[in-house]
Amino acid sequence: MIYYKNMKLSDILILEDETIFEALNKLNKIRGISRLILFVQNDREELIGSLTDGDIRRSLALDGDINKPVGVICNKNFCYTEETGGYIDLKKYRKKNIKILPVLDGQQKLKRIIDFEKQNAELPLECMIMAGGRGKRLSPLTDTIPKPMLPLGEKPIIEHNIDRLISFGIQKIYISVKYLGDQIKEYFGDGSSKGISIEYIWEDKALGTAGALSLVEQFKTDHVLLMNSDLFTDVDFEDLYLDLVNQDADMAVASTEYKVDVPYAVFETKEDAVVAFKEKPSYVYHSNAGIYILKKELVHRIPKNEFYDITDLMDNLVNEGGKLVHNPITGFWIDIGSPVDYKQAQEFIKHLK
Repeated sequence: MIYYKNMKLSDILILEDETIFEALNKLNKIRGISRLILFVQNDREELIGSLTDGDIRRSLALDGDINKPVGVICNKNFCYTEETGGYIDLKKYRKKNIKILPVLDGQQKLKRIIDFEKQNAELPLECMIMAGGRGKRLSPLTDTIPKPMLPLGEKPIIEHNIDRLISFGIQKIYISVKYLGDQIKEYFGDGSSKGISIEYIWEDKALGTAGALSLVEQFKTDHVLLMNSDLFTDVDFEDLYLDLVNQDADMAVASTEYKVDVPYAVFETKEDAVVAFKEKPSYVYHSNAGIYILKKELVHRIPKNEFYDITDLMDNLVNEGGKLVHNPITGFWIDIGSPVDYKQAQEFIKHLK
């Protein structure tokens, strides 16, 4: 049985020969999704329609028969999509004002749902979150608590990232842990409380920012998302993914703008002669934001259980003629690496809705 947060999938399923009265009882018990809706199935568990309180009201207004089978009144022209394991473009369904989209398998059985109020996109990605660091610069706060578990608003830093990943349809997350990693594992468990699967990759020694990828036996998606655990950001994972795919790149890295203000005039010279100058110019650079999507094949280049940074992989990729692209983060991004960064994030979150 598939579980969602505060809900089992069976909670929104009803047989076609069950009555309107039984459907009302089921609708009243629904929790954990943004709209009251049931999906009607036949005795072979194939979905044949959807049923909302509006469908029930229209039927009762017509004849008042509360014992009518729901298979008679359900919407048999309902929208759905099939599970392919690939990218699902949700924009076309949003245009139709769909609120809950059922995802069916090849036998027309309900496999899961997409709740449009809670989900931004549906990305075919597995993710690795790097959460094994000591966080020395945040000591003494991190003397007894791992940095990813420091509170930010009403939940730990890492939970903000996990919840955002979930909102983009990512259902399998690996978390690499080392320093006080048991606290992270105890808090999230296997991920079922959030309707996802979480697996922990234990680092016996420091493995850098990419080495833990080598410890995953087999990623099941064509691309893998890698990110640092101590980020606070509203990065658009879908835009990053589509940039990678549309440009046929090997790796995409999220970038953030870094502005340098020079307080003096800057000369442009030719030998000893000044040919032009700019008065107190500003320069904008795109810097690494600690979020990457890479082809699964690149993971095999990472040495097994050895210290290896993602920047090493990026260097090798560029030197060998591979394609590395960057995608700017247009919203907010805070790398919580120091007390000043942590304080900034704590103040910033107070003003978010």
